[in-house]
Amino acid sequence: MARFDETLVSRDEWLRRGAPDRLAIPTLYMAFDCLYAAGRDLRWLAFQARRDRLEDALHGHYLLFPARRLAPNGLAAWAEVLERGYEGLIAKDPASPYVGGRTRAWLKVKQPK
Repeated sequence: MARFDETLVSRDEWLRRGAPDRLAIPTLYMAFDCLYAAGRDLRWLAFQARRDRLEDALHGHYLLFPARRLAPNGLAAWAEVLERGYEGLIAKDPASPYVGGRTRAWLKVKQPK
């Protein structure tokens, strides 16, 4: 869970300390995967196929968004994180099926504080 600023950048510290009073953004939901659709289990599909379904399902919503995609090249993606002031990124193998728990197919990289 995260809180978002007016540019839709997540601000996890606002969960701990509270968001500024001047911020008047409705609650938003950012989804990063689609595990089930139309009663079907999609966990066995490659992440890329699940992501495509997620984007189709959320198209046109104003409070539901797919999580942002960064450049496919890791160094270019990290440059975007630094430029935009993001907390970090999660690198995902687009061919990987969903696996609960920790996996080397998904790696979380955070900026040092």
